[in-house]
Amino acid sequence: MELPAYLQSLQERTAAVVEAEIAPRSSQVDQAAQWPAHSMKALGEAGLLGLMVPAALGGHGQGLLGLSVITEAIGRACPSSALCFGMHCVGTAVIAAKATEFQQEHYLRAIAEGRHITTLALSEHGSGAHFYVPQTRIEDTGQHFLVDGTKQFVTNGGHADSYVVSSVASSDSDAGDFSCLIVDSDSAGMNWLDPWLGFGMRGNSSRPLHLDRVQVRHENLLGEEGDQVWYVFEVVAPFFLMAMAGTYLGLAQAALDVTGEHLRARRYTHSGESLRDIESMQTRYAEMWMAVEKTRALIREASRRGDINHPEALPFILSCKADAGDTVVRVTNEAMTLCGGAAYRENSRIGQMLRDARAAHIMSPTTDLLKLWAGRSLLGLPLL
Repeated sequence: MELPAYLQSLQERTAAVVEAEIAPRSSQVDQAAQWPAHSMKALGEAGLLGLMVPAALGGHGQGLLGLSVITEAIGRACPSSALCFGMHCVGTAVIAAKATEFQQEHYLRAIAEGRHITTLALSEHGSGAHFYVPQTRIEDTGQHFLVDGTKQFVTNGGHADSYVVSSVASSDSDAGDFSCLIVDSDSAGMNWLDPWLGFGMRGNSSRPLHLDRVQVRHENLLGEEGDQVWYVFEVVAPFFLMAMAGTYLGLAQAALDVTGEHLRARRYTHSGESLRDIESMQTRYAEMWMAVEKTRALIREASRRGDINHPEALPFILSCKADAGDTVVRVTNEAMTLCGGAAYRENSRIGQMLRDARAAHIMSPTTDLLKLWAGRSLLGLPLL
C-alpha cells in the first residue's frame, strides 16, 4: 500500500528526527529508565506533536494510518519514545473528537505548536484489563468538578501537561455511567506514586496517579456527562491499538534489520563461510521477514478501513495490536537465537528489544482480550 504524499513527507521528517535525536540516546533511555524528554522535545520542534490535531487548528489532521506509520518510524529506534508519543497522540485524538471552542483554543492549538503534551489516565488497579470501567469519581459542585481516585500505568506520568481522565459520572447525572475530562498537570491534589521501573518499555514513565479532590473546571469535560464509553470504543480503542501496533511493528522491523546485518557480517574464521550462506539461516530469516510484512499489511488495511469508516473495519482494528504482539515476540525471540552469543551480552540491543516486545501481550487491551473481541465481532456478537 503506497502512502499518501503528505504522509510520506511526515514519515521522512520523523525518520530524520529519529536518526539525529532519538536513536543515539535509546540505550540510555532503557538503561536508566529515563523518560525521553529529548525525543518529545525534538518531535515537538519538528511539528509532529500536532499529528492528530485538525489542520484548521494548525495540526496535520492525520488518522489511524498516519498514527501507525509515525509510531512505526519511532519504534524502530526507541519503543519507549514511540509509546510516549503514541499515548500523547491518543490523548490528543480524544480531546479533538468533540472539542469545544475552549478546548480547541486552550489545548489543541498548543499541542499543534509543540507546546503541550497530553496523555491518557484510564487504567485502574481494580479493573485490570477492563480499562473501560473506572472507579474514579467526579462530583459536580455547581462551580466545578472534584475528582477522586487512583489511576495506574499512566504513560508520560509526571511529565505531560494534561491528562485525559475517565471517571464514574457525577451522582446526580442520568446521562450515563462514565465521563471523561481533562485534568491539568498543575492542579492541586495530584500525587504521583512509585516511579516506573519496568522489565521493558523502561522509559515510558508509566506511573500511578492519585487524585485527591482535584478541582477541574466545567469547560474541561469532554463531550457530555456519560460519554466515556463512547470515547473509549470510538476513539481511544482504535487510536491506541494503531499507535501500539505501529510501535511493535517498528520494533519487529528493527529486530529483522539487526538480524540481517548479523547474518551478512558474521563469518567463520576456519572456512570463511558467512552465516547467510547456511540454508537453515536463510529459511528462518525469510520466516521472520514474512511475519513482519504480513503484520504491516494488516495494519495498513485496518488503518485504511478505519479512516474511511468502513462497516467491516472493527475486526481488522481489533486484530492489529494482537497480531503485532505475536509477531514482535516471535521475531525478537528468533533474533536472539540467530544472533547467538552477541545477543546475550548484558544490555544488548536485541535483549532490550525482547524485553520491550513482551509488554505487547499484557498492555491492555491484552492480546487474549483483543482476540476474543475480534472473534465476537466476526460472529456478530456484542463485544461486552
